[in-house]
Amino acid sequence: MDIPHDPRSTPGLWPEDSVARVPYWVYQDEENYARELHRVFEGTTWNFVCLEADIPNKGDYRTNQVGALPVIVVRDANGGINCFENRCAHRGALIAFDDGGTIENNFKCVYHAWSYDLCGNLRGIAFERGINGVGGMPKDFKRDAFCPRKLRTTTLCGLVFATLSPDTPPIEEYLGAEILGRIRRVLNRPIKVMGRFTQALPNNWKLYVENVKDTYHASLLHLFFGTFRITRLTQGGGVLVSPDGGHHASYTIDKAEDTKTTAYRDQGIRTENKDYKLADPSLLDTVREFGDDIQLQILSVFPGFILQQIHNCLAVRQVVPRGTGEMDLKWTYFGFADDSPEMTRRRLKQQNLVGPAGFVSMEDGCVGGFVQRGIASAGDQVSVIEMGGQTTESQATRATEASVRGFWKAYRHHMGY
Repeated sequence: MDIPHDPRSTPGLWPEDSVARVPYWVYQDEENYARELHRVFEGTTWNFVCLEADIPNKGDYRTNQVGALPVIVVRDANGGINCFENRCAHRGALIAFDDGGTIENNFKCVYHAWSYDLCGNLRGIAFERGINGVGGMPKDFKRDAFCPRKLRTTTLCGLVFATLSPDTPPIEEYLGAEILGRIRRVLNRPIKVMGRFTQALPNNWKLYVENVKDTYHASLLHLFFGTFRITRLTQGGGVLVSPDGGHHASYTIDKAEDTKTTAYRDQGIRTENKDYKLADPSLLDTVREFGDDIQLQILSVFPGFILQQIHNCLAVRQVVPRGTGEMDLKWTYFGFADDSPEMTRRRLKQQNLVGPAGFVSMEDGCVGGFVQRGIASAGDQVSVIEMGGQTTESQATRATEASVRGFWKAYRHHMGY
């Protein structure tokens, strides 16, 4: 039997002109995914590639990805930071394999020993003139014409971002004043890296970005959050959304009156169980280190960067797409260079809150996969993203999906939908 064609399911078409309705094919379609890599990650966006603390000295480098594009980020002899494609111009092999390290002057491809300086320029070709005048490269071969692609870099508060596009605006303009201020609130002095790992997730990359921006789910999905009052919708706080929609910062302010409300119990939400207690309550022993009462702030930069402050647990996260139904989430925990031993111990303890087996975010490692499986045969259907209205403006509540809608506003702009 012929199935009538539904134009809403055609990749490239939006079911209606609303960021409160998102078609499920955007998480499934291979052509759409290829378009994302080109237009979003390799387009006019700033992509997080490392921390300045990762590469403090000449020759220090990290490898990373911008979408599917493998890159090397390295500190040069003048203190500058360069980023270039991790691809040998000869036969396309990776130039560097390790996550990071230090080199003296040149990277050398393991395949045929072509070498590249700290700016990504081709500097050496093994047996370029052949052997005894026989073989080798043509005399008119121009090394400068064959180099890995170079990316523009910028730094902000110890973060390093890169872009392939000459049209990407300065990072301050890209972020906007409010989001910029929220980054500077946390990253207000030199940092030190405390640990890192990569988490494989069984879902489309956009589902995780939505999850990060989704303040509605936090105290509903995460029993720990609500039970121990780390973040609840009944506490103070709100959501900031950049004018273009792409960036956000959500925040929670601890208020004493939250201990008196029965809102969660009245709705049968499972966060009022007084039997749940911590064997070691010092886990949540918190110092207010940023001059305000914000106990949780989650901030995102489009397309795939997250800055986290949960009490004194600080981290950056990076979303790396691996196909329509897979992604990697790269975590880097950090503290500050001037942390006391007591603060270092506090941060190490609170790092148990978040991560693949964290008291909080282990659920986030599952729920994206639940959605990916749930929409497997629903490419022509849409999600409903209407908590708090249908617009993308900042709101003085977290019972909203304004920042999720903001992501789709920015996404549609960059994708041309």
